[in-house]
Amino acid sequence: MHTKTIAQLIEGLRSKEFSSVELTRHYLQRIKERDGTYNSYITVTEEAALAQAEAADQRLAAGDDSPLCGVPIAHKDIFCTTGIRTSCGSKMLDNFIAPYDATIVENYQKAGAVMLGKTNMDEFAMGSSNETSYYGPVKNPWNTNCVPGGSSGGSAAAVAALLAPAATASDTGGSIRQPAALCNLTGLKPTYGRVSRWGMIAFASSLDQAGTLTRTAEDSAIMLNAMASFDAKDSTCVDQPLEDYTAGLSNSLQGLTIGIPEEYFGEGLNPQTAERVQAAIKVYESLGATTKSISLPHTHLAVPAYYVIAPAECSANLSRFDGVRYGHRCDDPKDLADLYKRSRGEGFGDEVKRRILVGTYALSAGYYDAYYNKAQQVRRLIKQDFVDAFNQVDVVLGPTSPSPAFEFGAKSDDPVAMYLEDIYTIATNLAGLPGLSIPCGMVDNKPVGLQLIGNYFAEGKLLNVAHQFQLATDFHQQLAPETA
Repeated sequence: MHTKTIAQLIEGLRSKEFSSVELTRHYLQRIKERDGTYNSYITVTEEAALAQAEAADQRLAAGDDSPLCGVPIAHKDIFCTTGIRTSCGSKMLDNFIAPYDATIVENYQKAGAVMLGKTNMDEFAMGSSNETSYYGPVKNPWNTNCVPGGSSGGSAAAVAALLAPAATASDTGGSIRQPAALCNLTGLKPTYGRVSRWGMIAFASSLDQAGTLTRTAEDSAIMLNAMASFDAKDSTCVDQPLEDYTAGLSNSLQGLTIGIPEEYFGEGLNPQTAERVQAAIKVYESLGATTKSISLPHTHLAVPAYYVIAPAECSANLSRFDGVRYGHRCDDPKDLADLYKRSRGEGFGDEVKRRILVGTYALSAGYYDAYYNKAQQVRRLIKQDFVDAFNQVDVVLGPTSPSPAFEFGAKSDDPVAMYLEDIYTIATNLAGLPGLSIPCGMVDNKPVGLQLIGNYFAEGKLLNVAHQFQLATDFHQQLAPETA
């Protein structure tokens, strides 16, 4: 059962090949037996999952036609879940039991999906390797000596190790797409505002976006159908008409124009990764698409702009974790100042502290105009690059990550090198565009990801383009060693 895609599981549930309870028990047993190797889950909700599966079976028996009814999924531990620890991978929230559900959690519950548990992640979603989690690093199922990518590494490892058929994730600068690339998965970051952020613990509010990690584009479309909604509780959620994201998957790519940014194929890109991406371009041309060389001239400014804006917003958002209302509190504080200092000093890890300090500096008097304001101006230029590009092309294509998965510790002591892992994904968040990563081959037995970027609210088009590639190739069908 665990080798089936979501689309296949839906078919099996409808044909009574197995029940939701049987399916859920199967996944829970796999997690129990195998997750000690990968550390992909922080919390496994066995009792609640079986109760939800029983309820789903009753709904199915009564004729419920919700596609995800009875399908087990996992949630990244950044999404609040009523009565269940929501830690955000941090000691600061190790004791936090959420009093409400995030909107996307609520949406999946309404659809009848079964929650297996909460997945591991970089602390407060800050990282590109899943090495900053308070609960220890997550291991890549393709090579357990290597990182799975971050910050949604737990969600990626759980799906790649077949410990969940799909998982929710979040993407602030590439945290869905980069782990998807490193773990041979399909990772979708929707347009900013397409999916509610209510109940998602904030890192950088103008960049954070919830999305999914699945094995196929078809599964991503099914997941997005349940996840996407307008939410009045989230002021950044856009009241845009919803579509059936599975409806256009079979559309022909004849007449499609794909933009290839020259800036994505320069220095820093692994030559073998570049070869896999170029081979993918040939596949698209064989499917009837045409390619066009384009320029995104401000690409080189994306990383520096991001690492001013994101830490500034993180500094503001994380100020609420002070040891007073919830979260970690130091023992026996001498006074209020001591409570603040020691609670935050003990509760936050090194990477989170680094970003808070950078962000606070960028927002301080005398530096706001020189750094934060200037970074926002650069952000506008980056957005305009994409606006100009989409006047010429339908989608933009390039590598997701500059190289395959790297070994643990290889970049831990060099924050800049770690930050450059997101060099191709960050601009999409700065512009608020949808992005998607799909498998496109192997380098040294490690997966390589192909990134597709679409125009605003063009998730349907992106998923169609990805699905047609997956019909023509079998990269996405390859499973990590020892998982089947």
